[in-house]
Amino acid sequence: MANDQAPIIARLSVADTTGTAPDLLSAATGLSKTAVKEAMTKGAVWLKRPGSKERRIRKAGFALLAGDHLALYYDPAILALIPEQPIQLARERHYSVWYKPAGLLSQGSRYGDHCSLLRHAEKLKEIGGAARLVHRLDREARGLVLLAHGRQAAAALSRMFQTRAIDKRYRAEIHGILGPVGEVVTCDAPLDGKTARTLVTVRDIHEDRETSRVDIRLETGRYHQIRRHLSLLGHPLVGDRRYGAGNDGIGLQLVACSLAFICPFIGRQRRYVLDDDGSAVGLRR
Repeated sequence: MANDQAPIIARLSVADTTGTAPDLLSAATGLSKTAVKEAMTKGAVWLKRPGSKERRIRKAGFALLAGDHLALYYDPAILALIPEQPIQLARERHYSVWYKPAGLLSQGSRYGDHCSLLRHAEKLKEIGGAARLVHRLDREARGLVLLAHGRQAAAALSRMFQTRAIDKRYRAEIHGILGPVGEVVTCDAPLDGKTARTLVTVRDIHEDRETSRVDIRLETGRYHQIRRHLSLLGHPLVGDRRYGAGNDGIGLQLVACSLAFICPFIGRQRRYVLDDDGSAVGLRR
């Protein structure tokens, strides 16, 4: 099946339980059973059973019941993606710290989850279905992501993110010279009608390519806040195709480089910091 084929969305109700999901979806779409099975494995097939929440199903032999509703979100371009793999940098009892490379989603979409950090963690025997995402990092960005293990851990860590009890720091390269090294610039322009505040500290200046390297701390967490605020300041991130001036020929230069907090489970300070160059192998605790 060519990867330039248009995406297919198929929905159907199950009346005859003698067939499997691949049988029914193949008949409804014209896709081969092999293609449907691959899509199932990669998280593109969903089941809605009366009285239950919709969920992904992955096994071709999953037992269907009359009245079940199946949905297939088939995009061959997405299913063919093979992103760089994430790296587990630290595993504690209640959570783990991961390096998410650029190009990898934090979590999946309707069209699958094989290209997501969350699914990668779920496939590990020591974490499995306990993996819970409590914050996100843009697909184009790279750096540290915290995953909770279990519902209680997810609730505790989510509250800490909501109350800004977890300090997140970022490093980025921006277009232009924002100011002298050490200068702190604050952007508090509202985003989406809500207050937003970003603190940017100039770290290095590269006059030869007219860019600056900056450290960033967020005091709020709005959608694409860093990228939008830097663009509003007239200094968009290098590699930002959405909020920048165009295609710089390189990926988004944004790294989530530090996470620091008082562990809600043992009451001790925890700090996870990447090396200066954002290297995944350089975590300091």
